[in-house]
Amino acid sequence: MAENFSKGKRGSVVKADPSKVRITIRLDADIIEHFKKRVHHLGGGNYQTFMNDALREYIGAHDKELENALRKIIREELKRAVLRPIDTDTTDQRLI
Repeated sequence: MAENFSKGKRGSVVKADPSKVRITIRLDADIIEHFKKRVHHLGGGNYQTFMNDALREYIGAHDKELENALRKIIREELKRAVLRPIDTDTTDQRLI
């Protein structure tokens, strides 16, 4: 018996997540293959979601590195400022 598609609709079967943006990007074939294999090895899923998660993890790790570097610099500068004697002869009186 033939299938009746007279009430069928064109387009995506699953609505796209509104927080996602469709882009076209050129990547090396081995990169794509790596993510596809990893997703398959982990039990299946969407390699694009896996790539998105990997990028998010990378960004988070580098943001943390930057935060730690800034905290270290600020601590060093504050320590230096606290230990430096104030020369009252050259201090701008407007700041006191």
